Amino acid sequence: MTALALFCAATVVFLVPRDLFFSDARYVEVWFGFEIHGTAALVTAPLHWAIFALGAWGFWTRRPWIAPLAAGYLFYAAFSHLVWSEMSPRGRGWPIGLIQAIAISAMGVLLLRSRGGTAPAQS
Repeated sequence: MTALALFCAATVVFLVPRDLFFSDARYVEVWFGFEIHGTAALVTAPLHWAIFALGAWGFWTRRPWIAPLAAGYLFYAAFSHLVWSEMSPRGRGWPIGLIQAIAISAMGVLLLRSRGGTAPAQS
């Protein structure tokens, strides 16, 4: 779970400067597969930061709820990729979105099946 904690932390370290200092990224966020622009993007960007910060803390401290929560986020991201691929002018169409959704969902399934490494150690 340390690797997942580090991944989440690195994502926060990447997202915050990107959203604050790069104008192309600053004014676009994607929620449920739909792009939002302008002030709405600026206001909702910290939600992405909070999600990944919570993931970093949850995985680092091995909270029992983190694996199902992270799997749920992966399923949400999979759905969002499918919608975005079809709805966005920058998308590549639903077949690519479906491939992305399957790959991302597979990671969610693996995370659920692994029990997230949060089970108590057996002695």
